[in-house]
Amino acid sequence: MTQTLQKDASPLTLNQRKADVIRQKIFDGEFLPGQRLSEAALSESLEISRNTLREVFRILTQEGLLVHAPNRGVSVATPTAAAIMDIYRLRRLIECQALAQAYPQHPARQQMRAAVEQAKACREAADWRGVGTANMAFHLAIVRLADSQRLNAMFEQMLAELRLAFGLLKDSALLHGPYIETNQRILELFEAGQLAESAALLKDYLQHSERVVLAASH
Repeated sequence: MTQTLQKDASPLTLNQRKADVIRQKIFDGEFLPGQRLSEAALSESLEISRNTLREVFRILTQEGLLVHAPNRGVSVATPTAAAIMDIYRLRRLIECQALAQAYPQHPARQQMRAAVEQAKACREAADWRGVGTANMAFHLAIVRLADSQRLNAMFEQMLAELRLAFGLLKDSALLHGPYIETNQRILELFEAGQLAESAALLKDYLQHSERVVLAASH
């Protein structure tokens, strides 16, 4: 099962809807860092004109997910070490606070639990890309504990960029495998009302993850 980025109920333009499709593919790990995107293939699969596709590319380039090089076309961005450090700095500020200040019966805990179970199922199937997607769904659910649509939207975009950073690792199991049980423990502490302990474990988790991803970016 693919975790889908959830949007609010406001109407979206055609360009925004098609940008969502490409962003979702990045979130799911279908597009990799440095991968060149074919205008012909994408315009056909998305059922839009090339002019519309170029507007979609412009949106995603502004978000830092795509890059355009003269005479070389558009490709998927490769996050720099500085960008990775910035992402993890924001993650610690947002996620740890959301976890520490929420209430244990918040409905988002069901999304957290579903993400943990999905990660386990993907691990059994040796689907490490799926494990990575479930892991990001878990962290997105943590942010939803804050009940902020603006924060959710910003974090969804940041997670797509983070997925590109994950794509720098040759061994996805090395990154995602150890965090399945850690996610479960974070959830257990949260549901037990041990919010400070849950947030502290998450902070340690994020610091370790940052070191692993940064090592792959060099």
